[in-house]
Amino acid sequence: MGKSTEYYRKNAKARRKKAATDKKINARPSQVKKRVEANRARRKAKAAGKNVKGKDYDHAVKRFVKSSTNRGRKGEGGRKKK
Repeated sequence: MGKSTEYYRKNAKARRKKAATDKKINARPSQVKKRVEANRARRKAKAAGKNVKGKDYDHAVKRFVKSSTNRGRKGEGGRKKK
């Protein structure tokens, strides 16, 4: 279990605040667009018989990558600026 998971399990007030923040972020039009794109790509890949278990759709490279790679990148948006 991660450090942040442990923190939010122990601190109900912080957990509620984070949930509210996440709700606002996930409702943004740009975030909704990304989610729709990822869901569409996942459905298409599954229909084509590809194994996408344990993978996320990466919006930058437009393909499926391991979820740990996609979620573990450093920097804003997961990529370093040039």
